[in-house]
Amino acid sequence: LYTKALNNMLGRHTAFSNASLPVSAKGVAPASSRGASRGTKQQTKHTLSPACSPWMGAQSPALCGAQIQHPSNTQTSARQYSTISAMATSEKMTVAITGATGLVGSRLASKLASQGHTVRALTRNPGSARSKLPFPGVEVYGPADWARAIQGATGAVNLAGEPIATRWTQEIKDQVKASRVRTTKTIVDYIAGTPEEQRPNVLVSSSAVGYYGTSQNASFSEDSQPGSDYLAEVCQEWEAAAKEAEGKTRTVILRIGIVLASDGGALGKMLPVFQIFAGGPLGSGRQWMSWVHRDDLVELIIESLQNPAYSGIYNATAPKPVRMSELCSSL
Repeated sequence: LYTKALNNMLGRHTAFSNASLPVSAKGVAPASSRGASRGTKQQTKHTLSPACSPWMGAQSPALCGAQIQHPSNTQTSARQYSTISAMATSEKMTVAITGATGLVGSRLASKLASQGHTVRALTRNPGSARSKLPFPGVEVYGPADWARAIQGATGAVNLAGEPIATRWTQEIKDQVKASRVRTTKTIVDYIAGTPEEQRPNVLVSSSAVGYYGTSQNASFSEDSQPGSDYLAEVCQEWEAAAKEAEGKTRTVILRIGIVLASDGGALGKMLPVFQIFAGGPLGSGRQWMSWVHRDDLVELIIESLQNPAYSGIYNATAPKPVRMSELCSSL
């Protein structure tokens, strides 16, 4: 019933700003949408909501999404991109991943392993990672071995970062920023220190739509100026660290919206409450939730690894967000 309700509400295929990836929102979009054509690069604008409601305690703006507005003429052909990508998909990759045990990273590791690629999970806790990633083809590396894991990898994916959907204290805020910026700098330093012939061909590094801050009526594209709140500050430093890899390897930065998956993240927290008929919108309910399905995000990351046409910054969200009240009504 919950899946059907989400199908009705989110019955649109997921598209990505500036991207040429024909994927659907698996689990929430109809199968018929999976045949969508690749789109050429496009400028996507989104309007951010004016205020953000916390999941618990102190205000947590990360839960406030962006209203993505895609132009109507985005289904033009990009055959040169699809040809390159199709050629690349036949080659087996070795991918080094930070944050491999998280909501997105674990699904990415599973998908890559199922396709016959080798996954190198860079983790602070090898024992825990091995139990969470029981897939053939997954190798686990502790902090002392991260540099060795980077050497010879065909690609690197940086997803590491402390969770933000919690009560914010100054200590937590410091950890949120440091965990992202410090890990990104470490990975970039290891890439730079690797001999060119053994260096990853691409770094795919995560960021967030929190980069833009919040506004009642302003519109933004990937070229827009950043916001001025705490999360915008985090995203700026996070992206600046990743950009240090430019010139050393192809660099892709994904500004990710709210990731939807029934077993974790925002939706995972909401579903149990709604299943006992106790859920409802927070605050006014008019907050925009700029979402992306986890499986679509994983597909975008894999496409970014395989397709050399991808470079620079992309908004990784579905084309049409919903207000919190609409999401809660569907649940």
